[in-house]
Amino acid sequence: MNFAKQQRDPRRHLVGFSAVVLFHGFVVYALVTGLAKKVVEVVRAPIETKVIEEVKKPPPPPETVVPPPPRLEAPPPPFIPPPEVQIATPPPPAPAITAVTPTPPPAPVVIAPAPPPAVPAPPAPPAPAPAVVSAAVVCSNYTTVMGDASFPRDAARAGLEKGEAMIQFTLSAAGEVKDIKVLSQSHPAFGRNSARIVGEYKCQGQGHDVVVKVPFSYKLQ
Repeated sequence: MNFAKQQRDPRRHLVGFSAVVLFHGFVVYALVTGLAKKVVEVVRAPIETKVIEEVKKPPPPPETVVPPPPRLEAPPPPFIPPPEVQIATPPPPAPAITAVTPTPPPAPVVIAPAPPPAVPAPPAPPAPAPAVVSAAVVCSNYTTVMGDASFPRDAARAGLEKGEAMIQFTLSAAGEVKDIKVLSQSHPAFGRNSARIVGEYKCQGQGHDVVVKVPFSYKLQ
């Protein structure tokens, strides 16, 4: 259904016509019953106008100026007169007798001779050196050990045919062989071999330490 057919619909015209009739009927009823007159009377009633004046505030009271409190000053101290000081005059000095004591002459100075310088004590004598003895006397196996001694192999390899050495050792009081030293040697091979031989000695103690020197002479046979 299009818009043109909808506008030509008689039902729509009937609704509009009914509304217009009702409106006119209402206007006629108002005129008959006097509603319009009452409306006019209400409109014609006098209009009262009032002028509202602005309420003015009263002025503030004047400020009261309070005077400052008086300054309280301390009263001046009472006047006290200074005390009177009486100065006594000292009496005149009495005459005094002064005794003069003669000073004795100084005692004579005695010069004593200075003591002689102390003589230092003589140094203690050095401890006596151990007595030198022969190994053949104090060592029981001396002959056996010396008989078994042979020409050193190191010396033979070096092409030596003879050599010498001097060995020294200390025999303790208990018979111990110690401090073995090589005093002289023609070649180190002879010194080493001689010191080894001395280490094999069996010796008897003499009650104190003794020094033993042993000469060695080697010859290749």
